[in-house]
Amino acid sequence: MARLPRLNLPNIPQHVVQRGNNRQATFVEHEDFSVYLDKLKQYALEYGVQVHAYVLMTNHVHLLLTPTTTSGVSKLMQSLGRYYVHYFNKTYQRTGTLWEGRYKSTLVDTERYFLLVSRYIELNPVRANMVAHPVEYIWSSYQHNAAGKAIELITEHELYKALGLTPQSRQANYRALFKIAIPADTQAEIKSATDKMWVLGSDRFKQQVEALAGQRVTPMPRGGDRKSRAYKKQNSNQ
Repeated sequence: MARLPRLNLPNIPQHVVQRGNNRQATFVEHEDFSVYLDKLKQYALEYGVQVHAYVLMTNHVHLLLTPTTTSGVSKLMQSLGRYYVHYFNKTYQRTGTLWEGRYKSTLVDTERYFLLVSRYIELNPVRANMVAHPVEYIWSSYQHNAAGKAIELITEHELYKALGLTPQSRQANYRALFKIAIPADTQAEIKSATDKMWVLGSDRFKQQVEALAGQRVTPMPRGGDRKSRAYKKQNSNQ
């Protein structure tokens, strides 16, 4: 199925994933993680993009971002990718590409999915069996959102702020969300929407995005699939 054109709308959160080419390592030493986060902060400020959640894995990254312009996220990712590839190649005396093509992204329905996607991102090291609990992984926004470590890179979303009146209460209530497992089908829905660049949200949200973007935001129904039995049976009777 052909992928949909990338959707970029201001003030709507995006879940962004960028993977290393052929699953190769994109972070080796602690300094690599620090450089990436430092430049992420710089370009986020430059292009008016808020960073709400992130995790840097050894061979890919997850980001939860809200741009203030239609081009904010794409400019951020282009500048960040260009700088980091140059840094990585120079540091490890290599040449060529580092990332696997274009980054993947999906617009996120704030009311239904924002906090789910934030948890999905910060639980990545747990799903990868790298740690038993997200607090054990230092290259994640869990350190700010749940553990109380101030990270200047992070802009707290209004839904996160609504979890409590004080930083301590917000962190406690956010930690409590992690006691409830994200259902497997919801995890699959988040992954599929991001990888295929569909919109992640309710039918109403998708309709709103479609009206704003002026383009289709969901895959075509499979009923017209020429390989389907129903299609073949229908046409054999004509």
